[in-house]
Amino acid sequence: MKNKIKPMLYTLSTCVHCSATKRFLKENDIEYDYVDVDKLYGGEKDEVLSEMMKVSGDMRFPTIIIGKKVIVGFYQDKLKEALGL
Repeated sequence: MKNKIKPMLYTLSTCVHCSATKRFLKENDIEYDYVDVDKLYGGEKDEVLSEMMKVSGDMRFPTIIIGKKVIVGFYQDKLKEALGL
């Protein structure tokens, strides 16, 4: 892994932009954690959506957290900058 900061992704399993984000990170040898929010239920889903609102002020996908930086949507330039690529 080139980067010491492990990105956290809030994604949907059916979202093309979420899939593109995961693919981009894999292609750049970046390890990441993620949660497919649409596969959660009940309290667990509520907890994750609440966490998304706290960090981004929104519930759009993908929401990507890299250190203290939050990126909403798939933007290669923003990802590269945040990851130091």
